[in-house]
Amino acid sequence: MPLTLPSVLCPVDFSEPSRSALAYAAAIADHFGARLTVLSVDDPLLTEVAASTGQIPSLADVTLQELERFCRETLTNYESGPKKVEFRVTVGKPAVGILREAAAIRSDLIVLSAHGRSGLRKLFFGSTTERVLRETTIPVLVTPDAKPSSKSLSEIASHIHRIIVPVDMTDASPYQLKVSGGLAEAMSVPLIVAHVLEPIFVPYHVRLAIPGAEAARRAEAEETLSRLATRISPRVHVEPMVLTGEPSEEIVTLAKARQAGLIVMGLHSSGLLGPRMGSVTYRVLCRTEALVLALPPGRDSQMTSTIESSSTQATAR
Repeated sequence: MPLTLPSVLCPVDFSEPSRSALAYAAAIADHFGARLTVLSVDDPLLTEVAASTGQIPSLADVTLQELERFCRETLTNYESGPKKVEFRVTVGKPAVGILREAAAIRSDLIVLSAHGRSGLRKLFFGSTTERVLRETTIPVLVTPDAKPSSKSLSEIASHIHRIIVPVDMTDASPYQLKVSGGLAEAMSVPLIVAHVLEPIFVPYHVRLAIPGAEAARRAEAEETLSRLATRISPRVHVEPMVLTGEPSEEIVTLAKARQAGLIVMGLHSSGLLGPRMGSVTYRVLCRTEALVLALPPGRDSQMTSTIESSSTQATAR
């Protein structure tokens, strides 16, 4: 049993996409009994202008009032939702302010939209979200634009159908599997463990000398993936899958075809011999309509422990 509440941070910029992120963050906080911190980052130049005019007592106070109003308008179950909600306002560049606040409150999870007042999905996602993902040391849940129609995480989970965890079979993969397996068990949904083989050029003379090289490469990947999948709880239905193609395209296509509502991605580079998983995550975020949980290299958190405890309790029931 955790000694302190897990913590969820949700930055909002008062856009419709951030309203969606807030709804997801509140459902997660409510389900896991977490503290929810709703954050807004004021522009420093606007703060100076507001202070110099003397027309308002404090821009931070006005923003704080707007945050509370935004929260009440967004969360129809505000009064009966997360039991611990805090509102914070800071000044600075949005991504810097978010990361600084996450560290200050020791957040276990950041929930934010793929883009807010800047950025268009399918072309690029918000620059704030991009920088947070590049520098975060804690998991980040990136939400789609549409606000969830359900109020609780259990109802949202019923629409997820299945989870996909793309792994590159490096040292970071076991942590991805641990988190995604815990989520799949807690939500009682199947888990697809996928690895994408990028096409490679095989010189003609090599093909002659080793005619089965490509088949052997695939067989080795399938064997390694199956071995990794055995680390997941036997209570989770696991489907190992080896695909061939451009990683982000294959992941997005697979998620759509199999109605996977959640993709658990890694934020790391797999080195010279494999794709940069960070860039794959970036391209997936540009194109998918699914929830994406982005994990920095292995960092067990309070939220991870809470997920595992929740899945165990769900199994016991």
